Amino acid sequence: MSEHFIKNIEIKNFKCFKDFKANGFGRVNLIGGKNNVGKTAFMEALFVASDKNNLKQIIKSRYSSDIALMLCDEVGKKYIENFLNQKVEKLQNFSIKTNLVQFNTTYKSATKAHQKMFEDLYSKIIKNEYEDKLDLYLKYFDSYLEKFRMINGEPNCKKNNTFYNLNEFGDGLSHFIYFVMLLLANTNSIILIDEIENGIHYTNYDKLWELILKVSKEQNVQVFATTHSKEMIESYARVAKKLEDENIRFISLYKDKEDIKSIVFNNQEIEERLELRLDNR
Repeated sequence: MSEHFIKNIEIKNFKCFKDFKANGFGRVNLIGGKNNVGKTAFMEALFVASDKNNLKQIIKSRYSSDIALMLCDEVGKKYIENFLNQKVEKLQNFSIKTNLVQFNTTYKSATKAHQKMFEDLYSKIIKNEYEDKLDLYLKYFDSYLEKFRMINGEPNCKKNNTFYNLNEFGDGLSHFIYFVMLLLANTNSIILIDEIENGIHYTNYDKLWELILKVSKEQNVQVFATTHSKEMIESYARVAKKLEDENIRFISLYKDKEDIKSIVFNNQEIEERLELRLDNR
């Protein structure tokens, strides 16, 4: 287990978490649980644990529609900044601790990645000279695809010797490419992916997990992802077994009266539960 990875977390007074502890995380971790049990809040807590300034970024994402309305009404940048500061102030009385004192995280929310996000990641891909790796993984998803490039600031894929804007393909390809770029661009880091199944057809779940498990190992990246999908969990366990990857965990969040608690299952326990047809969600 890498010294760069989170092994445990303690959350106090952050959103829906009053006094929460969990430990025993692996290299790749999938988080499940019923609606409104705190899966997204758990990811946000990990993000804030790496840097408290990330709290404003989370709030900005959550209230983006409100902020857009303010801009339309010409309220101005100063008021928006005050709005964010007020929201941050209300959430300041919290404590989040992990076994790491300093670490880098990249947080991918459930929304679709936009052009600037691809542009930022691709600049890191070029800097690390990983263009060929990215193209190789792209072909794994679809053998007819030849390469990925940013052209005039826009993401493009080459097919039949012609580049097409990524928007001309399905959302599944966009999500897939973005996940691979996240892994390649963030060596020795921690990646948080909320609602990983969004935009991915269930027939491609196995391909996605094979790439995540393989590339996370190569790049020494720890992954935390949330899901609502039973099929996604089954695919996760199936692919890990196929690749003989034991460094996976499934974190089940649940409510016990007013508190949120967790059970962390290792790879063998995940397989056993699936064989018994128990619902891991």
